[in-house]
Amino acid sequence: MPHHWTEAEIRRVGYRVVDLIAEHLTRLPDEPVFRPVPRDLQDQFHSAPAPDAGESPDDILREFSDTIAPYPFGNGHPRFWAWVNSPPSLMGIFGDALAATMNPSCAGGNHAAIYVERQVTGWFRDMLGLPGAAKGLLVSGGSMATLTGLAVARHTKSGVDVRTDGLRSASRPFAFYLSPESHGCVRKAIELLGFGSGAIRTIPIDGDYRMNVGALDAAVAEDRAQNITPIAVVASAGTTNTGAIDDLDAISDVCRRRDVWLRVDAAYGGPAILTDAYAGRLRALGSADSVALDPHKWLFVPVEAGLVLVRDADAMRSAFSLVPPYLRTDGSLIGVGGPTWFSEFGFQQTRGFRALKVWMAMKEFGLSGYRRAIEENLALAAYLADRVRSAPDFELTAVPGLSVVCFRLVGRSGDDEAAIAALNRSVLDRLQLGGDAFLSGTELRGRFTLRACIVNFRSTRQDIDRMLDAVCRLARETAVEW
Repeated sequence: MPHHWTEAEIRRVGYRVVDLIAEHLTRLPDEPVFRPVPRDLQDQFHSAPAPDAGESPDDILREFSDTIAPYPFGNGHPRFWAWVNSPPSLMGIFGDALAATMNPSCAGGNHAAIYVERQVTGWFRDMLGLPGAAKGLLVSGGSMATLTGLAVARHTKSGVDVRTDGLRSASRPFAFYLSPESHGCVRKAIELLGFGSGAIRTIPIDGDYRMNVGALDAAVAEDRAQNITPIAVVASAGTTNTGAIDDLDAISDVCRRRDVWLRVDAAYGGPAILTDAYAGRLRALGSADSVALDPHKWLFVPVEAGLVLVRDADAMRSAFSLVPPYLRTDGSLIGVGGPTWFSEFGFQQTRGFRALKVWMAMKEFGLSGYRRAIEENLALAAYLADRVRSAPDFELTAVPGLSVVCFRLVGRSGDDEAAIAALNRSVLDRLQLGGDAFLSGTELRGRFTLRACIVNFRSTRQDIDRMLDAVCRLARETAVEW
């Protein structure tokens, strides 16, 4: 039987949970950034059977403290700068708990959670400059936002009744346009939507890893001439690899002239529109047909919290709406009134109350607080880039974009690319396992490089210095000749 919960017992156990949260967050800077799960504990997780009898809350929390809490992913730590993973805001954490307490299904209806989601998606719509008629939907992350937006593009631009006949009724092949720096979820979405990866046109990039707009225009024109139907251009407002921002104004012009859907991946870089440095370059987000933005990245909302915005709300509804009889009463949706259901604008019917943690985090920071936090991250990235430029044993491997800095050790390896790559791979492995800092690695034009993406409101210059000191120490230990 489940535990008997009185009000006093809820408070007692709840206070212990809050203690665990407080201990985790406040002790992070003094802990290793990352520690791998020991092999014996891995085996224990793998082999332990499902519990037959219920356990006490104290035993459950004790096991959490002993076997789970000591081995986090690491992204809450001030020296974690891998991939695009941020620490969670405190009010976002509490929002997640309160949303679970209410536990509504947010498909639709006339309850508070629906209006909270309408409010926060409206805030993002206004922040990015989309028209008031645009529709926003909270999803799991950028991958689902991509799938949702491109599904609407398919419905709108394919020229066939996809919902009834599928793509088999099409008389012409299709094309999508993206750069080699596009996120991998774009290809997945194109494949899942039935087009196949053969429909992808890979548009070359310039020296700063941005899509070549002239090549894009020529590719679309050539496909039109060959009786191929262009569906969508996928532009980036902050690539994962280097933080590059495509020329959104010029790409938007191509899409308008060629009648192609413009989808912009702003999952990482979108919030930089709040800053003076990037407001101009990101202004064209407002002209996109669909945009993806992840509040769980640079807005510090706990995972999962993604967002898709679609300019044409009617097209979005037309692509997804299917209301089963059990949700209708005399032609109206269940819920005693209320707005059109969210489930009519996307694939999910059962939807969690993601909006509360977004709402609480945005209330905690405010737009001005987010602006300051993002500007501080940009300043830290600039500081890291300056330190790399000034050190003879390092080199930048790409022009820093947004808060991403790609760099590598070169030491005395000269032009021996194999030796340079081996050194950097070894240093990265030991850095990640050593606990001083956590970077990721990537390849740029065939060269292995270290990569720091600073989306962390806890980071300081001292953290940058400590990371670079650790990299240099590990390099000395790895290669005597370095």
